[in-house]
Amino acid sequence: MTTSAPIRFRVLSLNCWGVRYLSKNCKERFVLIGDLLSQEQLDIALLQEVWCEKDFLFLKKKLNSVYPYSHYFKSGFIGSGLAVFSRHRIHDAFLYRYSLNGYPYMAQHGDWFGGKAVGKVLLNISGLSVHVFVTHLHAEYCREKDSYLPHRVVQAWELQQFIRHTSAGADVVILGGDLNMHPDDLGTRLMRNYTGLQDSFSETAHFDGCEEGHTHISENPFTNTDGLVPFGGGVRIDYILFKGSGEVDVSCESLSTTKGPVPGHPFPYSDHEALTAEFLFTQTTKGNECSKRQSGCVSDKLPELVNTVNEARTEVKVGLHCAERMRYTAARTGIMGLVLLVLELAIAAIPLFALGTEQPFPKASFYLLGALCFAVLLSTLLLYVFYSIEVKALQGTEDQMRLALSSFQEQLKESPKVLSSDHLRKPLDGKDSVHL
Repeated sequence: MTTSAPIRFRVLSLNCWGVRYLSKNCKERFVLIGDLLSQEQLDIALLQEVWCEKDFLFLKKKLNSVYPYSHYFKSGFIGSGLAVFSRHRIHDAFLYRYSLNGYPYMAQHGDWFGGKAVGKVLLNISGLSVHVFVTHLHAEYCREKDSYLPHRVVQAWELQQFIRHTSAGADVVILGGDLNMHPDDLGTRLMRNYTGLQDSFSETAHFDGCEEGHTHISENPFTNTDGLVPFGGGVRIDYILFKGSGEVDVSCESLSTTKGPVPGHPFPYSDHEALTAEFLFTQTTKGNECSKRQSGCVSDKLPELVNTVNEARTEVKVGLHCAERMRYTAARTGIMGLVLLVLELAIAAIPLFALGTEQPFPKASFYLLGALCFAVLLSTLLLYVFYSIEVKALQGTEDQMRLALSSFQEQLKESPKVLSSDHLRKPLDGKDSVHL
């Protein structure tokens, strides 16, 4: 039984590609993005890749009359790039930075310097507690040889953990952002199956936008089209996900994307297309299938969830093996550098103990070799520290997944109706497997 009138709620998500001095037409595009937000009459806008705080302050000043409340999430060396603009008062905000986010020596990719994270803001809409999340996960640079896949899986795992543990009392949960994952990718399935979040593209009653909801298209002049050829010229990696609670039904009434260049201009808003979703919040006494504000609608999907977590755990173990191997290589190289440095110091000490003996090597070459040995020792030490941090993060995630699988085992024992070995893949190992 409905207890009050439905509430309409409009959300926009856009990766702005705001890398100053590197992104094309950056300044002009932020002016157009501000115009877009003003025209759309949104309740909240979720922006990613607003790397420069000056661009956020520009938008804040431009949009102050329309969106009086805003928040910029700061993280990492150059920031998280996450920003929120809202018509409604932001009662609380929090940021969680992902434990793994690429490699510092891969400077051409830049993800490590950005401090990728998930930001959360808390809104009160006509008495409803609405928890809104915005995030940006690590990019996928090569799908065939994706060395960042374990990091992105860890990020997806931490994202779903963060959402579940911080939104237990929410009436409505909304997540928007650039996940850098296709709809059927492991990280996407892990997050959706675990949290119960629904995809607005799949659930919308009306869609208007690019084919198949693509948000990264070859027609975009800012896009590297080579990577999109295998996918027919477009991929869907930006999302607006949602779910209700036992007291509120949430439905997606419409979803739209921008379509290439801005009208009247030769370039688009960004290298990604913007997503705009309109939701309808209906307060009921019955609610959705997930009653009593459950943390996720997973009770009827346990076999599928076990498969997904097992698959994710496999990827994490692969990443852990690679990280341990790289740490060993760094340690071995560092020891070699240390031995050479000690040997050179011993050679330098010869004149001190043998009076009159001249230095056996030219001084310039001697000092250059010493500097090189010291640089190797220092760099390998830093790499060893970095890889040790990566190993511990991967080990921690793998331990959490093992505990989750153990919990699912107990739930499966208590729910005979979902016990079907035909739906479960072969477990990872005998010790930590889920026996049915």
